[in-house]
Amino acid sequence: MMEGLGHFLSSGHHVAVTWDNTSTPDLLQEFVSQVQAAVTSAGKVSVENVERLLLSAHTDSRFDIILLGLVPGSVAVHNSDVLAEVARILKPGGTVIIQEPVDLQAAHDVLLRSPARLSSALTLAGFTGVTQLLQEPLTSQQIGSIRKPLGYSGSEMAAIRIAAKKPNFEVGSTRQLVLAKRPVEGKPSVDPAAVKLWTLSASDMNDTDGDLLDSDELLDQEDLKKPLPSSLQKSGCGEGSEKKRKACKNCTCGLAEELEEEKSNIITPKSAPSACGNCYLGDAFRCASCPYLGMPAFKPGEKVLLNPSQLQDS
Repeated sequence: MMEGLGHFLSSGHHVAVTWDNTSTPDLLQEFVSQVQAAVTSAGKVSVENVERLLLSAHTDSRFDIILLGLVPGSVAVHNSDVLAEVARILKPGGTVIIQEPVDLQAAHDVLLRSPARLSSALTLAGFTGVTQLLQEPLTSQQIGSIRKPLGYSGSEMAAIRIAAKKPNFEVGSTRQLVLAKRPVEGKPSVDPAAVKLWTLSASDMNDTDGDLLDSDELLDQEDLKKPLPSSLQKSGCGEGSEKKRKACKNCTCGLAEELEEEKSNIITPKSAPSACGNCYLGDAFRCASCPYLGMPAFKPGEKVLLNPSQLQDS
């Protein structure tokens, strides 16, 4: 039963063993006892029905080794969900050993993988170092257990055992990459004379023998003259009559600010003075059209508020 498994199991390992309904209780108990003896009392063996593995409450990275379908008589076919769950509960660097029936011709039922498809399924689940350990024929009882539930009609069947490892890192972990500096092959060589020509030294930066140009000497008298504002105006800016000049949209020549300043400097005409100058004296001295008729006399300059009822049309 333990053929080829001895070098995978060590003292202190936490091992998970899966079984299915095609395995008898006696064979399962005997197999678990052999695994427990291999890991000694310092190790631990957990037994789980493969159909209920997805419902278990195993924590992440719990087991050192997981044995799938290795109980004698087992013909379990492990789907991608089971393989993904195994990758979750297996420790980084841990080993999974899987055994299941395969179709050697891969020309019949798609539910029965070929050896290559089983290896690919393990790789897609995230395992590395996928290695086939052995291949053995199936018994007539095992063949009967496969054909009935799967509807398999082929005869080229066998059981293969494959070992694979989980990568030595946790999902979501980060690690800084160390990039070795290697010379670029085929990189053209540079002429040392050209490198020296385009290299500035400290003496070059403090060179006092070189002729320096004064930037003011590059300007003539015409460049120093202040331009007229009208010459800076955009085409269409300020067009219109002299009294109604208008700045163009998004004016940048300053005309918009100039017109705005002119508007703010317009003097607001003062309110016309009283016709008779006697509004504050009372009704006896007021005109017939005085808005203060009916109101008491007030001091000159005092602000007087009219009653709203007096403003209504009678």
